[in-house]
Amino acid sequence: MGTKVVALCGGVGGAKLAYGLSHVLPPEELSIIVNTGDDFEHFGLSICPDIDTVMYTLADLAHEGQGWGRADEQWTTMDEIERLGGETWFKLGDRDIALHLLRTQSLASGASLTAVSAQLAKRFGIRHAVLPMSNDPVRTMVETNEGELAFQDYFVRRRCEPTVCALRYAGAEQASLSPEVLRALENDNLRGVIICPSNPYLSIAPILAVADLRERLKKLSAPVLAVSPIVGGHALKGPAAKMMAELGAHGGAFDIARMYGDFIDALFVDSRDAVLERQRNDADPQLLFGDIVMTSRDQRISLARKCLSHLDYLRK
Repeated sequence: MGTKVVALCGGVGGAKLAYGLSHVLPPEELSIIVNTGDDFEHFGLSICPDIDTVMYTLADLAHEGQGWGRADEQWTTMDEIERLGGETWFKLGDRDIALHLLRTQSLASGASLTAVSAQLAKRFGIRHAVLPMSNDPVRTMVETNEGELAFQDYFVRRRCEPTVCALRYAGAEQASLSPEVLRALENDNLRGVIICPSNPYLSIAPILAVADLRERLKKLSAPVLAVSPIVGGHALKGPAAKMMAELGAHGGAFDIARMYGDFIDALFVDSRDAVLERQRNDADPQLLFGDIVMTSRDQRISLARKCLSHLDYLRK
């Protein structure tokens, strides 16, 4: 049986499952590949929201109620920026700015994003591999009824209000997977891949768009399990259901199954959506049911154990 597990994830929801997995698997058995399509430059700083959310979550520093940033944050710098008439639509806490300063300095010196992320994770006491999907820049662009918007303009500045017409992942065609990501996905000793419950359009699709990663997942001999971010037709976090409806999907978990259907072996769906089994046809991936909501630390760990059990079941 393989020993290595790879998790693909975005920010909040994905980070919660990554946290659970990190408390079940030793560092040498888990690699977390994180979306960088959300990355952008602000006040001259290189900001990686999903990577930072994953790191803060794994290090028990995340602000749970807020869904982003650190729990022990201070806002002196942002208060002064506002007093001086600067832009404050993207909130940066003092401790967060310190991280961005160090990242920007290291990248400017020639270090790769993978190397910088590993260094920062180590300083947070994180022992599991947190891997950017690529060292090359990929930027999620949102085509809306008001024109094309950079992701953070759509997501934060405009609070997801414009209607989404299409998405593109600028730079994905030229980007390559890092050597660390490629090694993590090697078939040898691979127990399986888990697609965390992250927004399929904004968090997972940018990862899949890099260097034919989707095709690599299709060819794996190890199973690929996706966890639905939709429960009872509603997104657990963020605008996933709204976006799906605007892009022509019904917004339910079954739409997730069909979006991922060419490369996953099964979709792990909440028990409240068990009715979906009656809608499934032979061409659709297998559906597995259970409680997938993670409102506590114990639930994160419990879901991680269930995902690993499902991977082993799918290997048989």
